[in-house]
Amino acid sequence: MQELNQKRAPIYEALCEMKNERIVPFDVPGHKRGKGNKELTDFLGEKCLSVDVNSSRPLDNLCHPMTVIKEAEDLTAQAFGASNSFFMVNGTSSGVQAMIMASCKEGEKIILPRNVHRSVIHSLILSGAIPIYVNPEIHDKLGIPLGMSTQKVREAILINKEAKAVLVNNPTYYGICSNLKEITGFAHQNGMKVLADEAHGTHLYFHKDLPLAAMHAGADMASVSMHKSGGSLTQSSILLLGENVNSDYVRQIINLTQTTSGSYLLMSSIDISRKKLALKGREIFEEVMEMTEYAREEINEIGGYYAYGKEITNGDTIFDFDTTKLSINTLETGLAGIEVHDLLRDEYNVQVEFGDIGNILAYISIGDSYKNIERLISALAEIKRRFGRKDKKLLIDCEYINPEVCMTPKKAFYSEKISLPLADSAGKICAEFVTSYPPGIPLLAPGELITPEIVGYIKYIKEKGCFITGTEDIQANCINVIK
Repeated sequence: MQELNQKRAPIYEALCEMKNERIVPFDVPGHKRGKGNKELTDFLGEKCLSVDVNSSRPLDNLCHPMTVIKEAEDLTAQAFGASNSFFMVNGTSSGVQAMIMASCKEGEKIILPRNVHRSVIHSLILSGAIPIYVNPEIHDKLGIPLGMSTQKVREAILINKEAKAVLVNNPTYYGICSNLKEITGFAHQNGMKVLADEAHGTHLYFHKDLPLAAMHAGADMASVSMHKSGGSLTQSSILLLGENVNSDYVRQIINLTQTTSGSYLLMSSIDISRKKLALKGREIFEEVMEMTEYAREEINEIGGYYAYGKEITNGDTIFDFDTTKLSINTLETGLAGIEVHDLLRDEYNVQVEFGDIGNILAYISIGDSYKNIERLISALAEIKRRFGRKDKKLLIDCEYINPEVCMTPKKAFYSEKISLPLADSAGKICAEFVTSYPPGIPLLAPGELITPEIVGYIKYIKEKGCFITGTEDIQANCINVIK
């Protein structure tokens, strides 16, 4: 591919030209550039509503791009070191679905860690693929699931040589990376594709001191959340392809589930954000790393909290650590992560990304400042002083329990089921998702055995205030099991 001009933003430019032409709209959306809904226009602004438009010949079509969207996707592919890219306006979840469905058909195996986002297991239900889980080890101090052991992946590949793909989190929500390059090499030697869930990895492509990005490691596909660390609008993502993937077939798979009414607000935000990252990404993430390291040092000075970094790497299950992640263990303060999360928000007007049992994650990105980081540091110090407990006996330190898989997610999800109170469900096979969100890793997925340990853990995290999703019962007091 010839070198493209990364100063261009084709979708943004086409929308600006359309506005200058003063087109009279007799198409959808029905608000007609905001004129039909004054309250909405007053809230979002005329500039926003004026470019919330429908596909047309000058603006191209997301389902079958030929002009400005195609140009924007080509620019994105080149900026990220990929052979092809696709704009995803249904979020990274739809990118995950597309790469799994493009790689595995019904009854075919895929090797993956069990601590995946729920969208991965949703993809198994949609495709009928059979998961071969490489269960993660748990960090003995932090209680969090780690990356995949390279040796365990090799063993899984050799035992399941008919598998079609290996999926890797790069990085995990907590910032932990597996040895993606070695896993990719061995998978390719055995004829398997490598898929990367890079929902939290946009920035990896733009700085050499960050962990290796999937396309740079030779992976075949990567689903990347531009809206997380890339600066675009929520729900806007990209799917990246390597050179040995049939992009035309992947487009067909994407069109099975992605909307036919692609949002130009989302697409233009990807376009503009890609331009910024391509031109200034290294400098941006250099500053992000510096801010995060400053925060880590200051938080660790408080005592009780542990903001961990590269020192936890071990060359295998923690092959590398994403230093832009401000992951903080809270247990030595006597407070669960979710308690610190809620206190930050309710008492100090500080919103962090998530809190679970033992940790919080403060997401540091291109929009942050030292002033705001100082507020976070001060609030954490005050929380320890005001609310910290000396008695830590009531705290559970494990964030993840390896499940026992009894049947495929698809078979379990579509089986006849009954609803039981959570307390009576132990020993049954789960027929739905039980997910603590965020981070969105299922505690139980369809087809997994409900054990007394898992029931006790679900009860505990509910008492601590964790948000449970995925169950048909909105309160998660009952759970669907195989009849």
